[in-house]
Amino acid sequence: MAYDGDPELAELRKRRMREIQEMQAGAGGVDPYGQAQQAEMARREAERAEVLRRVMTPEARERLGRIRLAKPDIAAAVEQQVFSLAASGRLQRPIDDATLRALLERLMPERREINITRR
Repeated sequence: MAYDGDPELAELRKRRMREIQEMQAGAGGVDPYGQAQQAEMARREAERAEVLRRVMTPEARERLGRIRLAKPDIAAAVEQQVFSLAASGRLQRPIDDATLRALLERLMPERREINITRR
């Protein structure tokens, strides 16, 4: 530029550049609301995992984990059902694999039979 030799202009540019960098660092740096929200989500996730650990056998938790990978919506429905059963005190014993399968059969939608006939 034509004004590169002007020390006053160079100082103004440096100062403005520092201000912009500080603003960007401030906006992306500390966000108390975002941190609080993330902490709350982590707390809920830990609480959810603890409840599942207490009320389900390891085999049932493993099956639910595999279902969560394939069909997250079904896994969420099963977890909600397990939480409501645990909260109401209707669980006398931990949920085993067979009980989880029965619960899944009730929650899973009916499969349609597809027949292909060749002529």
